[in-house]
Amino acid sequence: MSILKIDSVTKSYANHTALNNVSFEIPTGCIFGLLGPNGAGKTSLIRIITQITGADSGAIYFKGERLKPEHIRDMGYLPEERGLYKKMRVGEQLLYLAQLKGLNKAEATTRIKKWVDRFEIRDWLGKNIEDLSKGMQQKVQFIASVLHEPSLIILDEPFSGFDPINANLIKDEILSLRDRGASIIFSTHRMESVEELCDNIALINKSQKVLDGSVKEVRDTYRTDTFQVIGNGQLLILSPDFQVLEQHENHGVFRANIKLLNGAKPNDLLRYLIERVELHSFIELVPSINDIFIRKVKETHHA
Repeated sequence: MSILKIDSVTKSYANHTALNNVSFEIPTGCIFGLLGPNGAGKTSLIRIITQITGADSGAIYFKGERLKPEHIRDMGYLPEERGLYKKMRVGEQLLYLAQLKGLNKAEATTRIKKWVDRFEIRDWLGKNIEDLSKGMQQKVQFIASVLHEPSLIILDEPFSGFDPINANLIKDEILSLRDRGASIIFSTHRMESVEELCDNIALINKSQKVLDGSVKEVRDTYRTDTFQVIGNGQLLILSPDFQVLEQHENHGVFRANIKLLNGAKPNDLLRYLIERVELHSFIELVPSINDIFIRKVKETHHA
């Protein structure tokens, strides 16, 4: 069962269409990458899911029910534009936000202690938000987004402002939250994070969904049957079943990218090479999510 179903959602602002008949589902218990260039419609969709705004047409279903105001308590949202109260102390702010999400004071206090100890920030509880660095504020905002243990967590550019060490800390927490049963929408421009974290993705461009599916399914769809081979010897391909796309040689060592043709299989190429050269490496060149992202955005740009 999906935790969230987006069904033919359309949203316009004056003369601008932000979302045009967008549909996809987010499986329960996965990290879902919501991808797209600036202005594609990602933030508009997130605002509809979190009920900041409403769709002009279409519907959103949360755990099988049409989205209702009370569902917001079972969601956590980390916006790209962070929204903490600058003059408020960290501890007071976390307690206030947790109570807004339905936790009583005792339970909220217990959970706050666990999280600040996990992030080693207990000393910050009495400090005002404005006295913290951007990275420190990010940690506080992240805790506020997950403190009430929501079923659905929406993270919009969660690594913005973090150094590599703290970015890795947040990555570990995101994976841990998923493993404990949370479903996570992860909106980002950082494709390396998508490869590392996401189970499923959807790509929105120019207000329309242009692809969605599991990361493995998407990458498999865009495979090009191209292999990088490295070895010693004189590489000369005379078979019509293989095409050399690129080749370099240095001190007797060759590196080549070879594409399979006419239904040829990887083992066919492997046998062909082994009979002719000394092979050191044989790797399929599967496009990255970043490669696919760029290709699909270019396709829709020229469409």
